[in-house]
Amino acid sequence: MFDLRPVFFGTGLVLALLAVAMGLPTAVDFAHGDADWQIFAASAGVTLFTGLALMASSHGARRDELSLRQVFLMTVAGWVAVCLAASLPFAFSGLRFSAVDALFEAVSGVTTTGATVLHGIGRAPPGILLWRALLQWLGGMGFLVMALAVLPALNIGGMQIFRLESGELGDRVMPRAATVTMSIMGLYAGLTGILTLLLWAAGMSRFPALLHAMSTISCGGFSTTDGSIGSWHNPAIDWTVLLGMLLGGAPFIIYLQIVEQRWQMARKNRQLRLYLRYFLVASLILALWLIIEQDAKPLVALRHAAFTAASVMTGTGFATLDWGRWSGLPVVVLFFLTFVGGCAGSTAGGIKIFRFQILYANARVQMGRLLHPHAVMLPQYDKKPIPDAVAESVLGFLFVYALSFVVVAMGLGLVGLDFWTSLSAAASALANLGPGLTPTVGPLTGFSALPDAAKILLAVAMLFGRLEMFIFLALFARGFWRA
Repeated sequence: MFDLRPVFFGTGLVLALLAVAMGLPTAVDFAHGDADWQIFAASAGVTLFTGLALMASSHGARRDELSLRQVFLMTVAGWVAVCLAASLPFAFSGLRFSAVDALFEAVSGVTTTGATVLHGIGRAPPGILLWRALLQWLGGMGFLVMALAVLPALNIGGMQIFRLESGELGDRVMPRAATVTMSIMGLYAGLTGILTLLLWAAGMSRFPALLHAMSTISCGGFSTTDGSIGSWHNPAIDWTVLLGMLLGGAPFIIYLQIVEQRWQMARKNRQLRLYLRYFLVASLILALWLIIEQDAKPLVALRHAAFTAASVMTGTGFATLDWGRWSGLPVVVLFFLTFVGGCAGSTAGGIKIFRFQILYANARVQMGRLLHPHAVMLPQYDKKPIPDAVAESVLGFLFVYALSFVVVAMGLGLVGLDFWTSLSAAASALANLGPGLTPTVGPLTGFSALPDAAKILLAVAMLFGRLEMFIFLALFARGFWRA
């Protein structure tokens, strides 16, 4: 058995930080005279005690270098522990969540999925509303750190192509790109502040503006009303949230390049360009459908179409229209966007744009070799050859993603969901989209009507998809636990 003390320390540190974050909704509920402040205070105390106990149990362990197995285990343990601790305020609040519903809501928040079991959201205490948005904001930040520093180092799903530092990876994983990561976190907070001001100026009051800014930049999708963004009937708010979703789904390294005035690098980013092309094409298709089939005015149709395309593609899940009741061509477009997702190095879910680019590059080379058997051709990404290890990693990721989708969909069918709802809910959970594409799990419906078994399965799928699957699967590999 390898040394678990660094894993305990890392998990304990994350729990201690989460306990500090619980102080914010505690203060808000206390200021509003809501009795739930006691629930948040007690949950913070339990979480802080558990975190400090885990940190104390790791005394004497070396934390400057971690093995690959320790990083895998620490990542899974940290996310699972945060989800369990985050469910405590939901379970004991005045909203009377069941244990399954509390865990579902917490996992949905931490993974920035945005699926909810809460009805009458506008009547919820302000502390709970803040807690939901805060979980998504912290979850988005956590995933950014993981995407920048952990996934490339662990060679997960082809992410090694985005390593921020050169050098081969041995058995030890050293902290990487700390300066870049801290800069990205500063930009993340700055964009949240800018979105808050823009939403306030567009017509939202201050508190909802802050909560929606946090949910938007994290591609989360929790709203403060059952009707999502459509409740405001305000085009300025729609366009502001649309901009925020597109920013959240773009690679955050681009913003650092812009701040450092490396305009040429930012402009030539192939992943960003394809991301915007997919968005524009999908928006035009949806707008034409709304004009032809729903008799919508062109500008109104374009606004709702662009908003819906960005929401589904980035996995945010906000809605201005109930697209869960659409049928035909737009459902096919949205189903495709669910799988595509946003860019690598963003807070968006899904398979990610760059994996499709690598898959396409490999397919082109294979076709060329069929036509010219003796030619020497290499697949390229950003005008650089794609290493065989990266291509194999992407293919393996896509296979596991497809297999996971089938397994989750079959599981949902076994517990009583109909065929289309099973497919839609499985796709949205793995892609961390949240709302599905059918009336049962649509953007204005919620997941409260689903059986507990379906909620548990979907919660596991959310976490599985957010951790890029292989981090979870590694724990079950033969030999992982051997010394």
